[in-house]
Amino acid sequence: MAGNSKSRILLIGGTGYIGKFIVEASAKAGHPTFVLVRESTLSNPAKSSLIDKFKSLGVNLVKGDLCDHQSLVNAIKQVDVVISTVGQFQLADQDKIISAIKEAGNVKKFYPSEFGMDVDRTHVGEPVKSKFAQKVKVRRSIEAEGIPYTCVSNNFFAGIFLPNFSQLGATTPPRDKVIILGDGNPKVVFNKEEDVATYTINSVDDPRTLNKILYLRPPNNTLSFNELVTLWETKIGKTLERIYVSEEQVLKQIQESSPPVNTILSIDHASYVKGDHTNFEIESSFGVEASTLYPDVKYTTVDEILNQFI
Repeated sequence: MAGNSKSRILLIGGTGYIGKFIVEASAKAGHPTFVLVRESTLSNPAKSSLIDKFKSLGVNLVKGDLCDHQSLVNAIKQVDVVISTVGQFQLADQDKIISAIKEAGNVKKFYPSEFGMDVDRTHVGEPVKSKFAQKVKVRRSIEAEGIPYTCVSNNFFAGIFLPNFSQLGATTPPRDKVIILGDGNPKVVFNKEEDVATYTINSVDDPRTLNKILYLRPPNNTLSFNELVTLWETKIGKTLERIYVSEEQVLKQIQESSPPVNTILSIDHASYVKGDHTNFEIESSFGVEASTLYPDVKYTTVDEILNQFI
């Protein structure tokens, strides 16, 4: 790579939930940015404003499809780095990206679709366990093929988990009583989507992140559920009734619930009860921590995010 030129980045799944934030962060950081798009996406009215936004940012839209091998290879040959943010139903299809990367032979780094808990270090049960197993399988394939990679583990998206404090069926934070799974003491991590994107793009050309898991554990966004509730109580000037649900009850509820409730509860159990976001040390042999690597990133704190709900 000549001088200080920035890697060319291809996003697969770039119009999805986290993908769109990463596309924008990539373009704004000055990376030549490419997004693989299907014909159906380009003609989808629901996606038109997003596509227009991409165009205004100077993003290159490349027509192609995960299931069209040649289109995938052609798209990958134009870039240095591939970031996959495909959704849960396409996780297993990432083997197609891996084989296209192998054939193209020019990729300096691949980011598989992770953006959640570290799937190698979790106690999650079904129905999520088998979904995570697909991510684990992708990791093993990348390692076996010797493809340079970075996995991003940002734990919870603030935009999904904070507006309702993980209260099933709620759309706003609690004002009277709050249900807390377990004892509410394990530390959980919430990251704003824009910050996840910024940290991801910062790591692209950073040799310290090569073949590592990039964990997003900013200190001000790592707090227990009890601490989260206390912070919220301070903001609204009111004490909430805290209802604690034992692990046994949570597991029973998971078994008795149908989708998507069982899925949500399963993730909540691993996070809030088992503490899977923070119950292990990040060792240099496998990982690095984003807010330590990039202290200049002014991430949005949970404290600041909660202000918008008062």
